[in-house]
Amino acid sequence: MKMLHISDLHLGKRLNNFSFLEDQEYILNEILRIVDEERPDAVLIAGDVYDKSVPSVEAVQLLDRFLNLLAARGITVLLISGNHDSAERLSFGNQLMERAGIYISHVYDGTVKTVTLQDEHGEVHFHLLPFLKPIHVRRFFPDEVLESYTDAMRAVIAGIDLDPAKRNVLLTHQFVTGAATCESEEHSVGGTDNVDASVFDRFDYVALGHIHGPQNIGSNRIRYCGTPLKYSFSEETHHKSVTVVRLGEKGDLRLDVLPLLPKRELRTVKGTFQELLNSKNYSDDYIHAVLTDEEDVHEAMGRLRVVYPRLMHLSYDNTRTRSSHELEDLTDVEKKSPLEVFCELYEQQNNQPMSEEQLAYCKGLIEEMEGK
Repeated sequence: MKMLHISDLHLGKRLNNFSFLEDQEYILNEILRIVDEERPDAVLIAGDVYDKSVPSVEAVQLLDRFLNLLAARGITVLLISGNHDSAERLSFGNQLMERAGIYISHVYDGTVKTVTLQDEHGEVHFHLLPFLKPIHVRRFFPDEVLESYTDAMRAVIAGIDLDPAKRNVLLTHQFVTGAATCESEEHSVGGTDNVDASVFDRFDYVALGHIHGPQNIGSNRIRYCGTPLKYSFSEETHHKSVTVVRLGEKGDLRLDVLPLLPKRELRTVKGTFQELLNSKNYSDDYIHAVLTDEEDVHEAMGRLRVVYPRLMHLSYDNTRTRSSHELEDLTDVEKKSPLEVFCELYEQQNNQPMSEEQLAYCKGLIEEMEGK
């Protein structure tokens, strides 16, 4: 069985008031070109199809075109909703779409949709598990204590009628512990949304969505394919790609990574205002300009757009900015509880710790928001 694994299309994405629709249409055409070259049996789309739960008309039209072109090629599509999607909206008309070979995860009702495809080695069972939080799962397992995302995923997967002698592929959209993240993703303070990879032990391949950088978790059996485009400057060094999955007999798995080249890059340019303004290298890329001038330049953003029409962000790197007070780096936020992070932030901003009364109030408020 040959599959093309993609995820996190984020159709309709806007960044710094720039629309990515033209870039997204271009990259979907590149994916279709790869489909024509590779002729996979199925395309797996592992969530965050849209960037918003209520997508724009243009984003819906773009997905509609992409799915229609895949169906016209006779390619089976397996698609789940992510945390940016509305599961209800995305699954509308899914029974009609199945006639065209397009299978979309339903709103979780205590069951997981399973689609079975056949190849020369027999059956391959695809289990479509959309993004879920523990609160979505608890009412279907009233006799179990489901406090964490791992608890919830373990319960959901245990409820799948799974034949271990057959080949089983899981599509899901979660943050698996150990994955390397970047700024463009939504993070949960304290790492409360982490799912332990051990819950996926029964699957021959796990097609993950949610993390924007392509990477394996533990082995090539559990993989994030990453986004097809860069959606923040924290992804500037990423090499975007699609993952081609070849599933032979039980236990035979091979992955190939095929690069995706965008219509425009996200990149950073650095220098004095005059150096950047006098650049002969006019660029249509999305640009973050870093000025090294010691003084702020009047209307620098607008003036630099003569050279860089898609200038998104401007910052300074000089003596003043390097010596200015900065909040402590919170890159270890996932290792701390929400209360610990908030206490640190409060103390840095107010130069004193919270009082016992403030601490008790915040603790109660966090527990209420987490549904504890």
